[in-house]
Amino acid sequence: MKNPQKKPASKITMSDVAALAGVGSATVDRVLNERGNVSDDVRKRVLAAARELGLRRILPSSHHRHVRVNVILARPERPLITRMANEFRRQSLRLDRTISIHRTLLKYESPEAISEAMGRGGFDAIIVDAPDHPLVHATIRELAAQGRPVVTIISDVPETERLAYAGIDHHKAGRSAAFFMGRMTPAASRPGKVVVLCHHIGFQAHAERIRGLTDQLLAAAPHLELAEIVRGGDDPHVSEMKLKDAFRRHPETTGIYNAGAGNRGVVAAMRAGILPRPPIFIGHELTAFTWASLRDGSMTLTIDQSPELQVQHALEVLMSHFGFESAGHAEPPYVSTVPFVIYGPQNLPDQQPA
Repeated sequence: MKNPQKKPASKITMSDVAALAGVGSATVDRVLNERGNVSDDVRKRVLAAARELGLRRILPSSHHRHVRVNVILARPERPLITRMANEFRRQSLRLDRTISIHRTLLKYESPEAISEAMGRGGFDAIIVDAPDHPLVHATIRELAAQGRPVVTIISDVPETERLAYAGIDHHKAGRSAAFFMGRMTPAASRPGKVVVLCHHIGFQAHAERIRGLTDQLLAAAPHLELAEIVRGGDDPHVSEMKLKDAFRRHPETTGIYNAGAGNRGVVAAMRAGILPRPPIFIGHELTAFTWASLRDGSMTLTIDQSPELQVQHALEVLMSHFGFESAGHAEPPYVSTVPFVIYGPQNLPDQQPA
């Protein structure tokens, strides 16, 4: 089977698959949507053509065991979790029909609540954003012993029996924040201090971001001192109050790095006028609020962790693990290569995110 005119994957259509497989478009539709009335030979030809062309969708599988996946996400009021939950819903419509996605949205993100949700019966696999905590470690160990794989998403739980991690390199994200902060505040102008806001360092993502920031400041920006780490619990009001107190303790603050989701609290604290000069503010995620804050100059940069690609990678890992055919490229040992994207005022999307 040869494809003499290779199109970009984003432009591949069912008609292209039909032409390469030597069948009609209706047959391709029946195969890809598993409507039946197609011989095994034709089905294999259609799937082979779709894979060769790089059709951007998850393909059906010859393996028909029903796999039930529990996606566990906490605090859905946070924009990142909303984006991720919506993407799981969208991807579930494209999955092989023998894979079903159940979304468990928790009000609290305590290790106890997350571990209890992970241990619920009736599921063959778990995708979870969890803290790096002994209780979570023990739950992952039990699930692995039961043959129920766990994929961590957003924040990893390393040194466990989890199957894979789907997410960005948070250490590099923190280093990137410090790199730009150091270049934007050269030593020749005005040395200063950096205040860091985070949820709490129990989540590996936040701990790694702060470690990356610290490493880069020590290596390349000695004129900037890490003055204080403020733990705001991703609560905008708590973050605002604690940051205001930190600004009073450190009026020399020239940079703020938010490793978590309390961006509204940062901007509110900055607008209180406590600091003599507007600081550089680097945070995370492209949301409606950060988009507007970048546009009006309140925020300097935001580091988006591509949650849609995390969802895609997590599902491809599980499909590979359970023997499903996929248009993806996940193979053991399942190393995540999800990129992060740095947005400033000049490269924002034209439309404000929903």
